Amino acid sequence: MTIISNDILKAKQLLENDDVVAIPTETVYGLAGNIFSEKAIQKIFKVKKRPHFNPLIVHTNSIEKVEALVSEFPEQAKKLAKAFWPGSLTLILKKKSNIPDLVTAGKDTVAVRIPNHAVTLQLLEKLAFPLAAPSANPFGSISPTSAAHVENYFKDSIKMVLQGGSCENGIESTIIGFENDEPVLYRLGSISIEEITAVIGEIKVKNKKEIAPNAPGMLERHYAPSTKTFLVKDVALFIKDYPNKRIGVITFSKKVLAPNIKKLVLLSEKKDLKEATSKLYQTLHDLDGLELDMIVAELFPDFGLGKSINDRLERATKD
Repeated sequence: MTIISNDILKAKQLLENDDVVAIPTETVYGLAGNIFSEKAIQKIFKVKKRPHFNPLIVHTNSIEKVEALVSEFPEQAKKLAKAFWPGSLTLILKKKSNIPDLVTAGKDTVAVRIPNHAVTLQLLEKLAFPLAAPSANPFGSISPTSAAHVENYFKDSIKMVLQGGSCENGIESTIIGFENDEPVLYRLGSISIEEITAVIGEIKVKNKKEIAPNAPGMLERHYAPSTKTFLVKDVALFIKDYPNKRIGVITFSKKVLAPNIKKLVLLSEKKDLKEATSKLYQTLHDLDGLELDMIVAELFPDFGLGKSINDRLERATKD
């Protein structure tokens, strides 16, 4: 039976015994294990039903500990780390030989970040090893932003969820790597492209790859509810074709009225993209539990975190 607890020492004990624990971050909850324990890492892949070709993100709590994991730390990566760590930025850097291939999907790079969540930072401070922590959900499903989401997904598959409240940012970290010393954005996330370019200038976006992805979150179908989901420009026009369907609707701030709408969620009446982002996954979880025939989401503005929201909704709507 999975327990939800705020006992950091219990989480530490489980992790030191090669087990896995779901941990809170400011982005989403992660399913964490010791990166140097093959047993723990294999359990992460098994519990999530995650393919081994998809690399994991390593979490630690200081720049010094990151430097112990990587063989190269480019100047632009240091600028980004200084600007956004602790926080919702993952850097993909050349790894040291002691990092297991199982964690990195056999690549010569490792994805690393310092999360910005007080509970998990306390846990990482007490551990003698970093944690691999992909999102604590079955592969491809909606990421969890509360301990209850994790418990609902895994029931008896894991022993503990470390309670950390609702995740403040609500979607995954932004992932940046380097190709020929040039920065490349592999996953849109909680830090917008505009915020990144303000620190290091223009950056190439390369966020879709089905075969041997460079980073998590690059597969076309991901973050998906079990309910059939659509992303459209005009919700009112789209749902006219489905008068007999039970529909859940997600918009930015616009009210849409129709008899077939069983639940309407405005992610931010004040048109705040950060607020909308923080509510996205919780809303998808809520609508997915209503036994609807479909979920219809409005296309968000194509700037700032709107790009990240659209990215998640596009992947949720792929067949």
